[in-house]
Amino acid sequence: MQNGLYEEGIDSISARKIIEIVGGQGNPPEYGFQYFTAGLDSYLKTIDEDYLGSFIKDGGSAFKMVIGVYGGGKTHFLYSIREVAWNYDYIASYIVLSPEQTPFHKLEQVYKTIAANLIYPQTPEELLSGYDKGIEAVIKSWYNRKYQEMANKLSGDLISHELNAYAFALGPYESTSFRNAIKEAFLSLAEKRNDDFTLIIQWLKGENPPKNLLKNFRIFEKIDKSTAFKMIRSLIQWVRDMDYAGIVVLMDEAEQTPSMTTKQKSALLSNMRELIDECGHANFRNSMWFYAVPDENFLEGRTQAYEALRQRLSSVFNAGTNPTGVKIYLEEVSADPVELLADIGRKLSTIYEVAYSTKFETSVLNETIADIAKAAYERKLEIGYKREFVKNLIKALHKLRKAR
Repeated sequence: MQNGLYEEGIDSISARKIIEIVGGQGNPPEYGFQYFTAGLDSYLKTIDEDYLGSFIKDGGSAFKMVIGVYGGGKTHFLYSIREVAWNYDYIASYIVLSPEQTPFHKLEQVYKTIAANLIYPQTPEELLSGYDKGIEAVIKSWYNRKYQEMANKLSGDLISHELNAYAFALGPYESTSFRNAIKEAFLSLAEKRNDDFTLIIQWLKGENPPKNLLKNFRIFEKIDKSTAFKMIRSLIQWVRDMDYAGIVVLMDEAEQTPSMTTKQKSALLSNMRELIDECGHANFRNSMWFYAVPDENFLEGRTQAYEALRQRLSSVFNAGTNPTGVKIYLEEVSADPVELLADIGRKLSTIYEVAYSTKFETSVLNETIADIAKAAYERKLEIGYKREFVKNLIKALHKLRKAR
């Protein structure tokens, strides 16, 4: 897949879906953002060549912090990374961090959200039709793939025997309970024990069903703050066992965190520091983590915990000179932000023309795009100007079409 318009083009229904989402919310769609990606090539190429296509696949692990204002393209960037990851057969999990649902200071919630959003590589058709995601879908896909592999070379009873042997050979994982849950989920599919499968999936999702229902499966641990990192490490180990290249976790802080208590701030700093440090350990191999934030205000503090984290996050990513840098500043992707907006605008207008079976006069279109790009960038300190630009552009394109 290439950035910009695909060689095979786009159909009108898909184009209309893109315009509806971009024009309404100003957000990128889960699929279709590729058609109007601009300015990210050098960043994505470096992450592709220096990390996902080599280092991570070969057993490395890494953490990057993505910094960009609200409406500044963080989600679009994370979706782009996910697509690069899929090209190399990684499992990915894009998660939204929010104060109510998934605060980073509650790591057990982070585990649950990662598990709920696991997604194996998908075709464009699967993405557009509403894809399978979550740990349940991943296990079912994995089981079906293994069953098919064995059915192609073995007969009846031997298939069952081999599936059983395969499940018992899984692991070891850091959490024996996690390993037993994965093994029993796989076997319950093989043996068509639907109720058992549902119960085990509840535990793997972090819902913590009653202990007495789990003891027959030798699942004794609870997924809580004391076991969350262990479960995340076990999840990574399982992804390797399924023969994927690894896992890419994309964490998107979608809204400003309101004032946190001192205890919550301390937990957030501690969790982030531990996550960064884990990326240097063998148990985290074949994993890459991206944490997208609107600013670095949460690092402002005078205690040792703040200083320890600032030191870990001090280096700045540069595609040409320092790919090992941790902080990726999205505002620095383009030397000419207005021209970048214009480039995005031209690509969106092409999608719009397909969506509505129309054709704009080139000079009028270019003038419209240029005016909206300049106006949006002039407000860069007040708003997420990229989001404002795409919403205003779609509105202007509607006006142009209706005026004809």
